[in-house]
Amino acid sequence: MTEEKLKLPLYAKASIFFIGLFTFIMFLYIAKSIIVPLVFATILAIVLHPVVNFFVRLKINRVVAIAITLFLTFLIIFAFCALLFSQANRFSESWPVLVDKFTGILDKAIAWISANFDIKPQKIHVWIAKTTADIINLSSAAIGQTLVVLGSGLVILFLIPVYIFLILFYHPILIEFIHRLFGTNNQSQVKEIVTQTKTVIQHYLIGLVIEAVLMAIMNTVALWILGIPYAIILGVLGALLNVIPYIGGLIAVALPMAVALVTKSTAWYLLYVMAIYYFIQLIDNNYIVPYIVASKVKINALFSIIVVLAGNALWGIPGMFLSIPILAVVKLICDHIEPLKPWGFLLGDTMPPLLKIKLILNKAKNVSK
Repeated sequence: MTEEKLKLPLYAKASIFFIGLFTFIMFLYIAKSIIVPLVFATILAIVLHPVVNFFVRLKINRVVAIAITLFLTFLIIFAFCALLFSQANRFSESWPVLVDKFTGILDKAIAWISANFDIKPQKIHVWIAKTTADIINLSSAAIGQTLVVLGSGLVILFLIPVYIFLILFYHPILIEFIHRLFGTNNQSQVKEIVTQTKTVIQHYLIGLVIEAVLMAIMNTVALWILGIPYAIILGVLGALLNVIPYIGGLIAVALPMAVALVTKSTAWYLLYVMAIYYFIQLIDNNYIVPYIVASKVKINALFSIIVVLAGNALWGIPGMFLSIPILAVVKLICDHIEPLKPWGFLLGDTMPPLLKIKLILNKAKNVSK
């Protein structure tokens, strides 16, 4: 007697799927303090693994090779942070002057609005004072939460190097575990997925670093030519914000425009900054990203925006940075598993041939007749 397979109706399958998806998302949200640093550490360990292998090939002990790699990595990060801090300190010294100039511009704007729209200046001042008071109260209420976030951030900052060291040290065990987990029949497929996952992450993050360096140089040089103060910190911040897909670029151009507004005698510099940043974005979108970053991560713009916003809602700013690499890995896995290949195609940016689409449409019309 043969056993019949249990066939569930569509509504039951959909219910199980959405319940499982909701449970998975809740797990990711609740355990984000554990998952986020672990994901960051895993990605950085994958990027640093070739460097460790380089030192190992020089007959250096594996533990010492990992320690040297981490030391050099954090030395570079520390030097970069020191440069950024020195520029930020210089910027903060001039902050009161910038505030005074901005207040003067605001008073002129209020006078112009009052004269052209028949609104009493007192009402505008009252509204500004009320809004400022609300922001101050909101900021005061958020101080405790901010301190908690900073405290947890420091804990994560110390945890990530430990995670990276252990992942690099136990790399052979982790790879062997993945191979054993999926059985002997799928070894070649598993090996290909693991290898390509490493390649995708390494190329993407290295490309991202190169993009940030090039953008920082172009931003700084452009602002220096225009005579905008604090060109270095604004250029570097713009490059770092540009790493956040689609959203960071808007904030990156707003900062130098605000500084140009309060430091220059004419508002034309706002248009100059906007125009030159637009030109830099064209270079970034048409040359840097396609040939350095996106050449290894074929994700279409629709799902890129969706996952960036979802990553922000789920894990905050770290989620925005992690969203694209994670989605690239998900697409890679979907492309190598037969039942999931349609999902991999949906996430990609490969357009089907126009002739094929016409044939499908014509076939659908014939069936409907």
